[in-house]
Amino acid sequence: MDFELNEQQKMYQEAIRGFSVAEMLPLVEQAERSEVFPVQLFNKLGDLGYLCVSYPAEYGAAGLGLTEHCITCEELGAVSHGIGGSIAVQSGVATSAIKDHGSEALRRDYLRPAIRGSNIAAFGLTEPNAGSDVAGMQTSATKNGGSYVINGSKTFITNGGICDFLTLAAYTDKSKGHRGISLFAVDKNAKGLTRSKLHKFCLRSGDMAEFAFNDCEVPRENLIGEEGRGFYYLMESLDSGRVGHAAIRVGTCRAVFEATLEYAKQRVQFARPIATFQANSMKLARMALDIDAARLMTYRAAWLSDLGRPYTKEASMAKLLASEVYQRVATEAMQLHGGAAVLEESAINRHYRDSYAGRVTEGTSEIQALIIARQLGIDAR
Repeated sequence: MDFELNEQQKMYQEAIRGFSVAEMLPLVEQAERSEVFPVQLFNKLGDLGYLCVSYPAEYGAAGLGLTEHCITCEELGAVSHGIGGSIAVQSGVATSAIKDHGSEALRRDYLRPAIRGSNIAAFGLTEPNAGSDVAGMQTSATKNGGSYVINGSKTFITNGGICDFLTLAAYTDKSKGHRGISLFAVDKNAKGLTRSKLHKFCLRSGDMAEFAFNDCEVPRENLIGEEGRGFYYLMESLDSGRVGHAAIRVGTCRAVFEATLEYAKQRVQFARPIATFQANSMKLARMALDIDAARLMTYRAAWLSDLGRPYTKEASMAKLLASEVYQRVATEAMQLHGGAAVLEESAINRHYRDSYAGRVTEGTSEIQALIIARQLGIDAR
């Protein structure tokens, strides 16, 4: 196994890092204060081919692999977890089922514009009473002539307030349990659909909303793949999505560590840089260790995917580790920055808040541990 990126990957890494610093970084502070996602980034990313980079070239994407997707996520995450996470949803769970199972018409009308950045995508799975328990969802889709009529609600939907369409999970036959779940592409202007913005204490630059479906009509042609196969499509999407989210947290960890290391070397107390105190040096060493472990786990999962090998266990391991490392690193960074970190405008303060989200999004840390246990042959419940 080669631990080095190849030359093409290094060039891509340099390009996406340059974009993140030049185009994203100047927008972060305003997006955090206003809680408004800078939607112009989608067009810019699409024009440069940085959206959905792991998707086939035949759909207008770059035709690269999950490793390159991780490179994208890490560099975006190093600038902003909130913005990077929204972009990762566009390039992953919100569009991957259409890519893999959608009709050519759905790919034309929804996938290709999402890859270009002219349409923004969201992913509707979580409900007020159904998150980790996917089978507990209540949203239903009933056939009526040439349409499905959808009733129910979704919440905590990343990109929900700015999206042009939603990849929606709903029951077409609840009596079949998870085998009765189907996926649909739902246009933002669909009759009977309403949405409202949610306000968060973390990830403030990322958009989030809740949806209500009241006899919402969706054409039968907007069914993604086969009826009743939605749960399995979701599981496929979530593996790659978890690796991407792990990569975002590796990037955010890197940003926190670099800022903290520099501060600790410059901050003088008792006539010495605080980094030279043994207790602080050990904190910094452990931060570096944890980040490197999370990065290796994340790129190993991507490597397995690119080889076409199973990686469900490794995806959950990467997501679990990276999420918990981000929270530990952010907490230690707060301590090392001391009073400077409690200021509202402090980037470390922002990372401390954002680090919470990693343990509950894309499957909680507890759910990841259960998935890992099941992959080990343990009947964990």
